[in-house]
Amino acid sequence: MAVFIGGQINPATAAEFKVLVVMSYEADNPWVKEIREGIDAVLGSTSEITYFHMNTKVAPAGGPQKGEEAYALYQSLQPDGVIAADDDAQSMFVVPFLKDKVKTPVMFNGVNNSAAKYGFPATNVSGILERAHVRESLAFAKQLIPTLGNVCLMTNDVPAGRALKAQVEEERQSYPVKVGAFHLVKSVREIEAAFKGGRPVCDSLLVDSLEGIVSDAATPLDNKGALTALSKVYGGPVLAGNRYQVDQGAWAAVVKTGQEQGETSAEMLLKAMRGTPVAKIPVVWNVKGQRVINVTAIEGHQLGLRPTVLRGATLVRQQP
Repeated sequence: MAVFIGGQINPATAAEFKVLVVMSYEADNPWVKEIREGIDAVLGSTSEITYFHMNTKVAPAGGPQKGEEAYALYQSLQPDGVIAADDDAQSMFVVPFLKDKVKTPVMFNGVNNSAAKYGFPATNVSGILERAHVRESLAFAKQLIPTLGNVCLMTNDVPAGRALKAQVEEERQSYPVKVGAFHLVKSVREIEAAFKGGRPVCDSLLVDSLEGIVSDAATPLDNKGALTALSKVYGGPVLAGNRYQVDQGAWAAVVKTGQEQGETSAEMLLKAMRGTPVAKIPVVWNVKGQRVINVTAIEGHQLGLRPTVLRGATLVRQQP
């Protein structure tokens, strides 16, 4: 069906519904691409989907203005339903403009904070929360590296990163290894500082999204650039929370997927647009996890893999 990107609409046959999707991050963000795949798989045959990107990973200061632009687009389109992805779209778009203010059903996805932080569920809002598979990733890493005794964590100092830190603090007693420092970083210099000054080096480092941290030239980096900067100061095992991070250099992970987030929120919205009251569509959270191993990284560190570890895992070669 018709898809709106950057002011261009591709003609299509008449659609059953009009849907506005507001993404917190930029169009070429790997996580955003995964979410869109999930949404398109569910709604592509029934709906005219309009995508709007707030670009808050690369330009966080412009988020509130982008939220206003998204609302103006909503008023212009008068969609039958809305999907809002990740936390910034909730705080800067859904909460100030749509929650309990319009009758249009709104489904969120990719939300790291608690639903209650945004007053969800609301009369017209439900959706799917995003929870990192930290415990599962550490158990998997322990299988890969039996001597693993502790882990540090690092992610971008943004709402999603701070929500992950809260999750780790809540769960850490159940983890199979000890948890060391949790580094919230905004720049390459802060990454470098995390491993200097006599600080103990952890046996492993679990890294979630680092997109948007700035280089020494104050330029926002994509995840691959951030991992490259990290590799210059940390040479130990790097675990991850997302598939694209393993593709780009992390050793292994039990990953959450944007496809699950997109599919679930789209299925929930389709129910609402076809007449199910939003109050009868409860908030849920992601449950699927995929074990992924970067064989390039593993081979480069001469780490042997036992057949029992490989069973059921997806093996990837690092992207050049």
